[in-house]
Amino acid sequence: MEASPVGRPRPELVARKRSGHTAVVEEGLLYVWGGYVSVAVNEVLLPNDEIWVYDLQQGVWKVFHMTGEVPPSMSGTCGCALNGHMYIFGGCDDNGQTNQLYSVNLTDGKYTWKKIKHKMGSAPSPRDKLSCWVYKGRLMYFGGYGLKSSTDRDNRNRSYIVDETWMGVFWGWNNEVHIFDPMQASWSEPQTHGRAPAPRAAHTSATTGCRGYICGGRVRETRSSDVHCLDFETWTWSEMCVCDYCDQRKFEKD
Repeated sequence: MEASPVGRPRPELVARKRSGHTAVVEEGLLYVWGGYVSVAVNEVLLPNDEIWVYDLQQGVWKVFHMTGEVPPSMSGTCGCALNGHMYIFGGCDDNGQTNQLYSVNLTDGKYTWKKIKHKMGSAPSPRDKLSCWVYKGRLMYFGGYGLKSSTDRDNRNRSYIVDETWMGVFWGWNNEVHIFDPMQASWSEPQTHGRAPAPRAAHTSATTGCRGYICGGRVRETRSSDVHCLDFETWTWSEMCVCDYCDQRKFEKD
C-alpha cells in the first residue's frame, strides 16, 4: 500500500525553509529530509516523520508521511542515494551527535525507515557535518565533528583536532575515512596513502569515476577552500592545485 501525501498536492505547496538538512536525487525527484529552522534565538529541529519530494520536471512539491524505525529529528546528518534507497548517517539531535545509520526505500511509495545494525566491524564515533561518497555499492564517509574517547584521540594512525572551547571532554574534528558495505552490513576503515586533508567538518564532496573529492570545510574558526582527491582503487590522497579565479582576474586587469 502506497503512502499518501499529507493533504492534496498544490502548486503553492513549498517545503519549509531550513538549514542542516539532507537531500538526494532519485529518478528525477529531489528528496529533502530533516534540518532545523531558526525561531527567535532558538534552533528548532523539523519533523522527522515527513519527507518532502520535489518533481524536477513539473516543479511541484509534495510531502509524505514516514513510518517504521523513524530516526530522531536531526541536522547535520549525511545523506546519499544507492539502489533506490536513501541512507543517512550521523547527525545531531537533541541529545547530541549520533553514529546511527538508517535507510528508506524511495521507490516503493511507502517511505518506511529501517535502522541498520552492522554485523561486522566497528561504527565510526558519533559525528555530524561529515560528507560521503558512493562507489561500487559502498558508502564512504569522511571527516566531521564530534565526541571522541581518549583511546580514539590518542590513536596515532588518525588525525584529530580538539575543540579547545570544551573543557574535560574531547570534542573536535577528524579526517577519517570509513566504509559501510550494505550487502555485508559491515564497517571498515581503509589504510590511505599520501598526504591526507586536514581534519574538518561542514565541507562538500563529490564523486566522479573512481575518485572522491572534498572541498572546503571548517576547523575551529577557520574556513578553507582547498580541494583534495582520494583514489578509491589505490586509496591515495592528493591535493588539487586550484587557481584563485578572483586573484587571476585581478592580475589580468592589472
